[in-house]
Order: sequence, then structure tokens, then C-alpha cells
Amino acid sequence: MSRRGVALELAVLGLLADSPMHGYELRKQVNALLGWTRLLSYGTLYPCLKQLGRAGYIVADEDASSGRRTKITYRLTADGKEHLAELLEDTGPSAWDDENFGVRFALFSRTTSSIRVRILEGRRSRLEERLDTVKNAAQRGRERMDAYTAELQRHGLESVQREITWLTELIERERAAADQTNDGDLPPAGRRETTRNKKK
Repeated sequence: MSRRGVALELAVLGLLADSPMHGYELRKQVNALLGWTRLLSYGTLYPCLKQLGRAGYIVADEDASSGRRTKITYRLTADGKEHLAELLEDTGPSAWDDENFGVRFALFSRTTSSIRVRILEGRRSRLEERLDTVKNAAQRGRERMDAYTAELQRHGLESVQREITWLTELIERERAAADQTNDGDLPPAGRRETTRNKKK
């Protein structure tokens, strides 16, 4: 599965973990989660839903009581909850990349503080490497740049630097909250139970 496919699967499972949804509402919520730069079409959403259904992670309930047109509501199964928990525990490079990080961050309340810190540190490390690469390339090619190319590059560097600063602040906040509570599983602003805690 592509990185974008993993992000979509995670978004769908995470949203359905909160409550069952019709396709229209699910698409609206997924778009809000993925961000305005990655608007999701039904042509992308429904194949994902079918794949999750075949895997046994979601089920589609039909409701014909609302009128002539049958409404379909999607909900998470027990296997889907377990699969979501496994996805959320992954702190490897795929959790830090541009495609997946936003969705992972939006679902942070379902994870432990230690998992959040590892993902935030991984993302920061990835961006610091990117920043060094771009800076070195800029120094080598500065003489050949026109004013607009140089301005675009400056904008990109500042954006990466701002995200690194933001990540550092989040990491420090997570660590401070864990120190105060002596419990690495509690986030600063309260937490929803993980799916595994709910099953116990």
C-alpha cells in the first residue's frame, strides 16, 4: 500500500473508532483530517472502504427506513479496533513522513506519551536532515539563482525551521507533562482511552 493509502486507512479507522458514519459525513471528516491540500474524492474513499471491509476491519450497515434510497453506515469491528491500535503503535519512519505525520498527529490523543515523543523526535530529525540538504544546495547554486527562485527557497527554509521549533516545543511539553504526572501514558490535555484499554 502507498504512503497516501496508509494515511487514508488510518484516518478512516480513527474516525470510525469515535462513531459510525455515513459515506458523506466520513468523506467530510477525512478531508478535515487530511487538510485542504489533499481533498478526497468518493472515487478514492470508496475503494478504501471496500478494502477495509474485505479485511474485516469495518462493516457496512444498510438502512432503508429513511426513504427510497438506502443509506449505508460504516462502523469499526473488533478486528478493526485492534488493527487501529497496531497502526498507532508504529513509531517508525512511515509515521514521520509528509503523507502520514498530519494524520498521526491528529490521532495523538489515542496514543501514549512515549509514542508521541518518538514520532515527534523522528519528524524533527527528518526535517533537520532536509534543512541541511537544502541549505547546502542553496549555497552551491546561489550564483545561478534569480531573485524569485532565491525567495522561494528562503520561504521553504523558514517553513521548515518554524516546524522544527514547533516540534521542539511539543516534545518539551510532552516530557514536562510526563514528569509532572510520573506517568508516560498521560498527555498534557487529557486523553481518550486507547482501543486496547477499552477492550480490557
